[in-house]
Amino acid sequence: MPLQGKRVLIVEDEMLVAMNLEDTLTDLGLHVAGTAMQLGPALELARDSAIDVAVLDINLHGGRSYPVADILLQRGVPFVFATGYGHTEGETAYERIPVVTKPYRTIDLETALIAALARVPFV
Repeated sequence: MPLQGKRVLIVEDEMLVAMNLEDTLTDLGLHVAGTAMQLGPALELARDSAIDVAVLDINLHGGRSYPVADILLQRGVPFVFATGYGHTEGETAYERIPVVTKPYRTIDLETALIAALARVPFV
């Protein structure tokens, strides 16, 4: 399995969604290295954690997770965006980043993470 043992960072502001995502990612063979529900802790984890991939909720308490995405891009850590509201339209810096819509389907999440890790465009 291509995701087996990969360390994942979760950035999600809704506790129940984050808990469900942790379970789903664990079932896919990933190790949850950290979960952040607010921008400050997310920035710290993105900067300092040993991670292989991340799942970022685009909207965090009315703000955006783009500063976290920027850190991950600088570090060369692949990630996927998650949203219940739509794509990252107008954000050309992130146009090649896989986006998974909520509620999550496990197969979509798995496909997006594999694409991110392989650094191939996600359709």
